Parts: sequence; C-alpha cells; structure tokens
Amino acid sequence: MSENSPAQKDWHLFHFSSVKVFGEDTLIAASMGRGVMRKYKSGNWENADAGLPPETHVNRLYVQEEHLLACTNNGLFYFMDEQWEPSTLSIDCYQYKRIGRTSLAATQFGLWTGMRDHWHNLAYPNAIVYDFLYLPQFIILGMEQGLSVYDRLADSWMDLKIGAAVTSLALFNRRIIGVTDKGEFVQGNGRGGFETFRFSNLFLFSVVSTGSHVFLCCDRGLYRLTVIHNRISLISVKLGCPVTDIDADEGSLYLATLFQGVQMVGQ
Repeated sequence: MSENSPAQKDWHLFHFSSVKVFGEDTLIAASMGRGVMRKYKSGNWENADAGLPPETHVNRLYVQEEHLLACTNNGLFYFMDEQWEPSTLSIDCYQYKRIGRTSLAATQFGLWTGMRDHWHNLAYPNAIVYDFLYLPQFIILGMEQGLSVYDRLADSWMDLKIGAAVTSLALFNRRIIGVTDKGEFVQGNGRGGFETFRFSNLFLFSVVSTGSHVFLCCDRGLYRLTVIHNRISLISVKLGCPVTDIDADEGSLYLATLFQGVQMVGQ
C-alpha cells in the first residue's frame, strides 16, 4: 500500500495509530495528532479530517457497515456527509462498539452507553476504561489498574488488579486475553484470575480480532496467535516495523505502522 513517488513519500513519516477498511475500496487511517486520512485503494492518501478540532488525537477508528466513528481525545465523532460531526459524548474516548441496538463507549470517566445525542454512564464514573468485551454472561473492562468483570447472573462487578493498565482486549481460544501499557500479554488463568508475561522481549501495542484470527501488534511487527500443545504461540506475519493496528478484507491485511505508513500484506 506504499507509494514510492516523491509526492507520497511524506505520508510514510506519519505515525499511524489506527486503520480500517471502509466500504469496498477505501482505507481510513488515523495518524497520531494529525487527524484522519483516506485512501481509495487505487489512489493516493488525502486528508479526511474536516470537522475535527485542531490537534485531535484519534485513539481508535470504528467501522460497522456504512458507519464510521472516531474515538478521540475530544470525544466521539461520527463521519457524515464527508465531515466529522461531534456526539454529545465529549470526553476522552478510547473505544466504541455497537452490539445489536446497544452502543457502548470506553472513556476517561468509565463505561458509557447511549446514542449520538443521549449518553449516560453505565459503570466506573471515576476511572479510565480503555477497552471492553461485551460477552453473553460477562462484561470485561480494561482499566488503569487491571480488569473489571461484570457477572450478569450475579449482577455484580469484580475488580482484578494486575499492576498495569489493560489497554486492549480480545477473546482467543475461549479465554480472555489482552495487552498492558507495559507491553505485556494478559490472559485468563482458567481459575477466575489473570496473569501477565512477555513474549521474547516484544513490546505489545494491541491485540486485534479480525475474521477468525487474532493478531498481536508490537514493536517488531505483526504476529498471529495460535495454540500449540495447549499453549499460546506466535506466528510471524510481518516483521521489521512497529505495527499499532490492523484491519482486513477478503484478501489482504492492512497494517498501521509507526514509521512505514499503512502496509498491505496478503492473507
């Protein structure tokens, strides 16, 4: 996905934090502190940040069907009619998901639920929530000091401190996994708790589920998770550049990197 022409070389210097496939032929990417960019797969990158306040940092992009949203340090924004429109959720937003008719957002002031113009706090109004999983029996929050688990049957929350902030979450091999702000890997231990460890001196940035696979984005590149002899193992997909986020279509993976733009890798 890289161009070698001088006119496009500067795009490679941007530090990309998030990337999404939007529609059949469009990529949307967020650069750290420089708004949002768009690229038709047969064209060049262009700015797509109309409506965003100056110096907006996009934490995550979210796409569902024809809807595109940005979780930013200035709140949650919707992309409509070629520009970004703010929602009434105007606090630091780190993650957004729509599950059925339910919209949820992870913010600097806890977990919120609502829609574009009507939001209210659902849990932990005095704590930062970075990411979450919305499961049939549980809601899992990645927070400043670890994780919080809501048991729907018991109607109660349980805090699990691990000494680090959990910034990214996923489900793999029937277990909850995640990444901490210290670059560590987090996984459920099967006994109601969690443990952290490192993979061969890798510094992990995020864990991403796409299709039937789960990937780890890290300072050395991109790895796919697998299980060998009942243990989680890594298979290298792309090495040589720090990867912060990925998305996929039917034939390719698209990698947001810190120093080499948005890269494309065949699946």
